[in-house]
Amino acid sequence: MVLMSLIDISLPLKNPVLQFSLLLLIILFAPFLLSRLKIPSLITLILAGALIGPHGLNLMLRDSSIILFGTVGLLYIMFLAGLEIDVADFRKNSSKSILFGLYTFLISIVLGIVVALYILHFSLLSSILIGSIFASHTLIVYPVVSKLGIAKNKAVNVAIGGTLITDTLALLVLAVVVGLSEGELTAAFWIRLLIGITLFSLVVILLFPVIARWFFKRFDDSVQQYLFVLAMVFFSAFLAEAAGVEAIIGAFLGGLALNRLIPRTSPLMNRIKFVGNAIFIPFFLIGVGMLINIQAFFKGYETIEVAVVITIAATVAKYLSAWITQKLFGFSLDQRRLIFGLISAHAALALATVLIGYNIIIGYSITGAPVRLLDESVLNGTILFILLTCTLATIVGEKGAQNIALAEAADDVPEPGVLAADERILIYMNDISTVDELVNLSVTVTSVKNRKGIYAMHVADNSMPDETQEKRAGKILEKAAVAASSTDNKLTGLLRYDSDILNGIAGVIREQKINELIIGLHHKQSLMDSFFGSSPESILRRCNVTTFIYRSVQPLATIKRTIIVIPVGAENEVGFVLWMQSVINIIKNTGSRMVIYASRQTIAYLKEAYRESIVHAEYKMFKEWADFLVLSNEIKKDDNLIIVMSRKNNISYHARMAKIPLYLNRYFQKNSFILIYPVQSGIPEDTCDDIPVRTRQKSVINFEKILNKIYKKIRR
Repeated sequence: MVLMSLIDISLPLKNPVLQFSLLLLIILFAPFLLSRLKIPSLITLILAGALIGPHGLNLMLRDSSIILFGTVGLLYIMFLAGLEIDVADFRKNSSKSILFGLYTFLISIVLGIVVALYILHFSLLSSILIGSIFASHTLIVYPVVSKLGIAKNKAVNVAIGGTLITDTLALLVLAVVVGLSEGELTAAFWIRLLIGITLFSLVVILLFPVIARWFFKRFDDSVQQYLFVLAMVFFSAFLAEAAGVEAIIGAFLGGLALNRLIPRTSPLMNRIKFVGNAIFIPFFLIGVGMLINIQAFFKGYETIEVAVVITIAATVAKYLSAWITQKLFGFSLDQRRLIFGLISAHAALALATVLIGYNIIIGYSITGAPVRLLDESVLNGTILFILLTCTLATIVGEKGAQNIALAEAADDVPEPGVLAADERILIYMNDISTVDELVNLSVTVTSVKNRKGIYAMHVADNSMPDETQEKRAGKILEKAAVAASSTDNKLTGLLRYDSDILNGIAGVIREQKINELIIGLHHKQSLMDSFFGSSPESILRRCNVTTFIYRSVQPLATIKRTIIVIPVGAENEVGFVLWMQSVINIIKNTGSRMVIYASRQTIAYLKEAYRESIVHAEYKMFKEWADFLVLSNEIKKDDNLIIVMSRKNNISYHARMAKIPLYLNRYFQKNSFILIYPVQSGIPEDTCDDIPVRTRQKSVINFEKILNKIYKKIRR
């Protein structure tokens, strides 16, 4: 009882433990309790904030801690937008994003000024400020886009790029209005702003990736990497403020700068999204809700009038922009809904603008009361405007996002009558230091989400004591399971006792129906002496699956270029489509630049068959394996080398392939490399005779169908 008497439970709550517990319970249960009413989870958090806030039940104040976490949440949303965007597509559609941002800004600000001048009868300066509120928007729907996995959709790229334009211009208008009201709008102001923005952009875009690549290559601790990313993002936000623009611009550019270094399949990306969606973003939404004062709406009709007028006008402006975008760029109805949802929500910037306008005193009345640039009715009306636009944007945007996600999922379903082949990857692990990168590669080479087909195995020598073997294997397999779980993938650990390691691997491949095998080498290990006393080809003679032999010198995420050497005639091999799809996934998931060395015929085939999948690749002629050593002069630091191999008596085999291990050990010690041994017809020779070349070429277009045809015939 004495202890209870020491706890302050008066309202509003002041005990930090109770405050945090209440917020966590709201984040956990509010979406669940209101889901039956079909209210989007984002809106439930805003409503919950209004309920517990100072204008509701007064359970909590919107104090400095709520403001801090809310600011972090807003910056986190913009950071994720920059981090998840498809950079190649973003550059490709940059002109569309700029055009979209410009006409969205112009439509919104012109309509806002007209409405404020002629319907609400505000002054010109106040009307311009209202127009800037119309023009800006908050990507409050983006967490839904991220969860549904459609962040790389073209409509999302255009909308996010346009957001950067509209918010920057809206903030520039705000700065001009403040400068005019305070008499500080001089030439020095414009020069200072231009120099600040230029320096800030150059530092973030050019210097941040260099620093991050250096850090990721030297520090692999998950906590250190996450804290480093947060530090970079918020320092970028600070630099933006120092340059004279809003912090959200810095957070977005920070995400864009780190985009290629944090692959979407990496454990680091999983941690970033998890913490943001679990803590920071919900705190931001609750903080927005705490601003809502329902009682203020009934103090006079002016508040209701302002809220209704600006909500209708701003919604019309954003809908018109989304409709023009749909017609201009040929988007679907759901893409239009998604764009409208992304650009029609007004939250942080609208609130910041109206508070600045409310705090600017432009004169005094006869009674001595201050005359503000934006009065109290606009302040309260804007808060209701925030709630209404966030609700409408979430409902419409979520519907469009869900339909797009369903359509993309339907595109991945194989044709009727064709069974989808399970993608099962086996990782042979013998060295605990290579575990993380091997698991990372296994996740990177696949395009299947939430896959449960990763197997890790260790073959123990049955001539050694069982306890020693089990202890060593247990550490390796446990570390592999932890590494896989950090990417939301399930890994099955297997321990085999066998005097012949290849026997153990081959047995698991047959039992678990494995179709991809990954074998890792320590970065100091000799390739020629690492295959259990056997040549690499001996693995394929007993395990006819797509095999990757991987030596990691640096993390995949820090690779700048992926150089691929393809032998003559590889496109006519039965396993070509299988390994090629894996290579494309590596490029997509790491964001590295693709350089292909191949014959003229192979290059022509790739440009035709993979024109949709391989867009920005650089092609170079590679005729003879005698020229292989030329690569040692052209390969650079931070390059990854992928060499496609073959077995004797197959179409793409060349006798000089036998010297590749020697060349790699002698001339490419400082680079990561992957040797790919494709599925080949092998023994018996007539395994795939009834699959014509043309059918194999069409398999590039229909990946799932050819998987079934091939594996029914070559699986032993």
